[in-house]
Amino acid sequence: MKEHKGAHAFSSSHHTVVTIGTFDGVHIGHQKIIERLVSTARAGNLESAILTFFPHPRMVLQKDTDIKLINTIEERKNILEKSGIDHLIIHPFTQQFSRLSSREFVRDILVNKLKAKKIIIGYDHRFGRNRTADINDLRNFGKEYDFEVEEISKQDVEDVAVSSTKIRNALLEGRVEKANRYLSYPFSLAGTVVKGKGLGKEFEFPTANLKIEETYKLIPKNGVYVVRSVIDGEEVFGMMSIGTNPTVGGTEKTIETNFFDLNKDLYGKYLSIELLTRIRDEKKFDSIDQLKTAMKQDKAFSMQYIRDNHAE
Repeated sequence: MKEHKGAHAFSSSHHTVVTIGTFDGVHIGHQKIIERLVSTARAGNLESAILTFFPHPRMVLQKDTDIKLINTIEERKNILEKSGIDHLIIHPFTQQFSRLSSREFVRDILVNKLKAKKIIIGYDHRFGRNRTADINDLRNFGKEYDFEVEEISKQDVEDVAVSSTKIRNALLEGRVEKANRYLSYPFSLAGTVVKGKGLGKEFEFPTANLKIEETYKLIPKNGVYVVRSVIDGEEVFGMMSIGTNPTVGGTEKTIETNFFDLNKDLYGKYLSIELLTRIRDEKKFDSIDQLKTAMKQDKAFSMQYIRDNHAE
């Protein structure tokens, strides 16, 4: 897969089949569309291209800083790289770009820059300034500029739209197994390990405190989770606590992971940690001893879960 930072940076000697979208999560609905894109391109001796946008249009047009996404842009790139597409075009979404007319978007971006011979798009897709053009307009442009339009059915589009919302809601409810089924891969959190207060070490459960730079990344519901990561090429499991540590009077949200059977200095390391299942809600205990007892129970639950689901 070749990555292009904007349509103006795109370059290929072949014509393309293009699909357009945010693709947050790159979940099972998106995967169905991408499979169709790739197979259509191969059958027509064309190259497959996804045109996506960053920042998310809502962040720019609605100044919606509260929007939370399933993937960071880096995570989205990594997942799409495994999908078999030829080109990923990440176009910067700006106020100026949003003011392109539908004709300018089709002529200047899809035809002149991306060399589109076929466009695979949802029946309800709208584009151009104020999103006034629809699939019928796109078909008319196709006749004028010599490209085909393939419509994604209402059912398939609704699968895509509903799944992204369902995944976000499932994660906010702490239902990571449900989210992972929709994604077809484990939801993950990635960031740099920074120094915390060192309380975990005092409790005999040393933790890696994860700092996530991307403020738009969705963080699941507070609680304790069974997790998996790969550190220096080695698969490791552990348990992650998301929350404010209320038992010790904490107020700031932290993401702390106790990795099992791992004796390494992780400070400064960049880790991606997969969430596998949820153990329990965050709870304020009456004493440190009660908290320690709960953490031992959490570890016992985690070890059993790993044996049942990830045994060699």
